[in-house]
Amino acid sequence: MIQFSPPPDQPVYFNNRTSSYYVPNAHVFEPRDIAAVQAALSTRRPLLLRGEPGVGKSQLAMAAAIVLRRVYVQHVVNALTEPNDILWHEDAVRRLADAQIFNAYGQGPGTISPSSEIAACDPRVRNNYIAPGALWWAFDWETAKDQATKSAVAELDPPTKECSPQNGVVILIDEIDKAGAEVPNSLLEAFGSRQFFVPGRDSPVKTSEETWPLVIITTNEERILPNAFLRRCVVHDIKLPDDPQKLKSYLVQRAGAHFGSVTDRNEAYEAAAEMLIEDRVLAKSKQWEPLPGLAEYLDLLRAVEDISFGDAMEQVRKLEQLKDFFYRKHPESKDG
Repeated sequence: MIQFSPPPDQPVYFNNRTSSYYVPNAHVFEPRDIAAVQAALSTRRPLLLRGEPGVGKSQLAMAAAIVLRRVYVQHVVNALTEPNDILWHEDAVRRLADAQIFNAYGQGPGTISPSSEIAACDPRVRNNYIAPGALWWAFDWETAKDQATKSAVAELDPPTKECSPQNGVVILIDEIDKAGAEVPNSLLEAFGSRQFFVPGRDSPVKTSEETWPLVIITTNEERILPNAFLRRCVVHDIKLPDDPQKLKSYLVQRAGAHFGSVTDRNEAYEAAAEMLIEDRVLAKSKQWEPLPGLAEYLDLLRAVEDISFGDAMEQVRKLEQLKDFFYRKHPESKDG
């Protein structure tokens, strides 16, 4: 059984970053986070993370890939996401453009014209326009790599140099609640049978218990997810502490992980945390959303540190000047 054992409440650093997308500086796993990931690994079930935006759900997936030294794959869901997009995607626009070129210039000897009636359904043609989706990479890296070459899609980059597909894959399906129920429902067969079918392929894309990826799915609960989908998942709710002192310690600890635990910065870390707690209480009482959270706290400190050039006293002075830009995003909160 795969063991997931990062040190609880200690930063996991994202060193040797190589990927083209954003990689954070560090992530701090709490004991319940570690237990939830271990439960998902042990049962080969997807891990569904629920919680308010900006609490670190997506970052947890990348941090898990670092700890497990696995390749990280992500698919960010939106309102236009179609059921098969996470599995595979057909580039119908490029296929149509190629067909028009073949029509205009003719076809070479012994080739099949994509514009002909036969070729419209011919798997030898259609297969060249199908790109592997995130779950295909997660289930079978080698066949996804071969298919990417056929469809002129680049191979995915690992988040760091230490991560390798030989160790497995961590896949993040981010914000699945942005799409309709047909998107999570389209994943049920793949999660249940550990395989799915792609047009133009004689055999299914499949995985096994030995190569089963760690599947992490996030939701901000903008839509209710289907019960059949929830039953397939291990569910973990990530919440900020309710107690003000615990929340302050939580925030300051993560500021130290991201920006360094330097004594002369603690005053700024604590002041920014106290301001956030005050604004969260006010926002809850006024029912203003979104609530300021961890993401806003780190963004404020990042801005203050950059503007003040590391001057600790200047950082504290800048916090009051800038905090409304990060903590008060509801229109009415600007006058609160």
